[in-house]
Amino acid sequence: MNSRKASETSISRQFGYRLVENDDLNAVIAALAGHIKLTRQEQGCVLFEVTQDCGDKNRFNVYEVFSNQTAFEFHQARVRHSVWGTITKDVERHYQVSEQPEISL
Repeated sequence: MNSRKASETSISRQFGYRLVENDDLNAVIAALAGHIKLTRQEQGCVLFEVTQDCGDKNRFNVYEVFSNQTAFEFHQARVRHSVWGTITKDVERHYQVSEQPEISL
């Protein structure tokens, strides 16, 4: 019998986009590479992509996959207290979050 919680046995995915105001755009662009690097180093980060949209300079497309809900929640907490969190606190977010059972191979 598996005693792990559901949050520890499901993959957490988040996808969508962020809209950045012109006044914040340069700061977001300057901090993005550092944010991506730190996130990809987090335990439980499976995939993390943030790209500036080709057709709209103010839109940043986001796709994140974490090995479980606990890893995703750690990421969210870290970001809240980071330089990236400060820079993007007023950014408009449009996300969908989903969980799916972990797949054993």
